[in-house]
Amino acid sequence: MSAPDPKAARLGIGQVINELSEEFPDISLSRIRYYNEQGLIEPERTQSGYRKFSYADVERLRFILRMQKDRFWPLSHIRQALDQMDNGEAPEMELLATLRVPQVALAPDGLPTAQSMVEGAGATRMSREELLDSASIDGELLDQLEEFELIRRRPQQKYYDADALVVASLAGELAKQGIEPRHLRGFRTAADREVALMEQAVPQSTRQSAEGAARVSELAALTVRLHTVLVRSGLRG
Repeated sequence: MSAPDPKAARLGIGQVINELSEEFPDISLSRIRYYNEQGLIEPERTQSGYRKFSYADVERLRFILRMQKDRFWPLSHIRQALDQMDNGEAPEMELLATLRVPQVALAPDGLPTAQSMVEGAGATRMSREELLDSASIDGELLDQLEEFELIRRRPQQKYYDADALVVASLAGELAKQGIEPRHLRGFRTAADREVALMEQAVPQSTRQSAEGAARVSELAALTVRLHTVLVRSGLRG
């Protein structure tokens, strides 16, 4: 009599969480159910209605979670990639390069550089749903970020850019520590004051030139570095 094939086993949702929790500590029942409701995974159902997952389902979940964690893909991108893989195709290359949270250029001492200030928001254009999905935050948190102007959009601008993605992702992490958008209003005020200082130091007539833009970037980096060191010094007591 041959031994049962472990790959043919069916796991309960709790067992699936045990399989994935080491790599994804925040995995939850509700999250798996949500992916099921969105049609990203389709586990079998028992006569009693309980979900039963194959090991292929577990690996599919692992892919979904990795793309959200490492690449900040919205579910629309993940669904497209899964559909391509289901059809025996490799995900399109343009998908593989999209929607990672932008990284800030840092000097060897770990502080921002002038380059940090000139890195633009790029061509990233996201809908509200894509931003929520990519930053792993809910609509209420995004509404608060906009209410307190931590995320700003120009009049008539319907999309969100890469800067909004960074702010939303950071705010999501801070929220996990109990720090809400209303606590962050001082950051917006401080940033606006620093911008005003840059505008005062470099006249509008010269800011449009390459030399003027470079000076603004350098001044901005210096003020951010100063702020960082002051915070670090304050924490040391």
